[in-house]
Amino acid sequence: MSKRDYYEVLGVERTVTEVELKKSFRRLAMKYHPDRCPDDPHAQEKFKEAKEAYEVLSDAQKRAMYDQHGHAAFEHGMGGRGGAGFGDMGDIFGDIFGDIFGGGRGRQPRRGADLRYIMELDLEEAVFGIEKKIDIPSQVNCHHCNGTGSADGKTSQCRTCHGHGRVRMQNGIFSIQQACPHCGGSGQTIEKPCKPCHGEGRLEETRTLSVRIPAGVDNGDRIRLTGQGEAGPAGAPAGDLYVEVHVREHAIFQREGNDLYCEVPIRFSQAALGAELPVPTLEGEVPISIPPETQTGQQFRLRGRGVKSVRSGRTGDLICRVLVETPVRLTRQQRELFEQLEATFGEGEADKHMPQAKTWVDGVKQFWSRVTS
Repeated sequence: MSKRDYYEVLGVERTVTEVELKKSFRRLAMKYHPDRCPDDPHAQEKFKEAKEAYEVLSDAQKRAMYDQHGHAAFEHGMGGRGGAGFGDMGDIFGDIFGDIFGGGRGRQPRRGADLRYIMELDLEEAVFGIEKKIDIPSQVNCHHCNGTGSADGKTSQCRTCHGHGRVRMQNGIFSIQQACPHCGGSGQTIEKPCKPCHGEGRLEETRTLSVRIPAGVDNGDRIRLTGQGEAGPAGAPAGDLYVEVHVREHAIFQREGNDLYCEVPIRFSQAALGAELPVPTLEGEVPISIPPETQTGQQFRLRGRGVKSVRSGRTGDLICRVLVETPVRLTRQQRELFEQLEATFGEGEADKHMPQAKTWVDGVKQFWSRVTS
């Protein structure tokens, strides 16, 4: 049976770049790899076809010969050997699929695990920044063997992988690289393990760190401390520590982005007549003018009295929401004064002085009209 055009097999144009070619092969190989498609009887043939096409077109010399002579370039010895040839299946397979099937080249030291620490802060601490000490229980390099895991500091080449750190496993026609099970990928073995850490190179220990929290952080923000996570095995690099900020609820302020909100309770008379009141901010009290006839829910914005953003440097505002409070535990004199005031709101006078009540009454009348009609 005649072979399909290699460009057609990979679904690319003849002008395809090396990056696009590799991406196309990756897509097809992931789609047709026999381990991923065990129930498809044609998957293995399709994978072999894509693999053959990729090996030819990814080699500049072979691609030039194929562009000039087609499949004949490899059927009559023009390529220096019969057929396209597969060479070492593991080389390309490991390069393309190392992140999926554990392939890859060379020894990659396994870095230590990343750690997360939840830091509870008051609003003031988050707004202005603070330096805090925290205790982190984690794996650290063994002080007795300096993280090598060896009692005498000596290691020898692994006899299984011969120092490469990886071994090749054969699975049918495929050859897959994986970390050596004997040395864990380090390529070295220890003859005399360190007794305190049992050859691991790590010990459990609680460390005290000083963490600087920048001004303006908010709930959910994370601070990354590079290399402050768990130590890696056998002297490998340490992971990172992520400090996640949780801000406690505040008795006065609520934060939304860089703005702060607070409720300002005022007396009935202050709302009606107007007043000047001190309101709290993060930097002390400032006066605010309440105009006459102020209603509950009315908001007053104090520019630049919010939080300075840790990212943009812009400072938000403080929004004060007025809450008109009904007086309680009235004295006889206060009750009499209120009764006198109430008596002044004669028939039809309420509409003039209570616009919200009039709007509400009109809405109720319209509702009943619709219901009863």
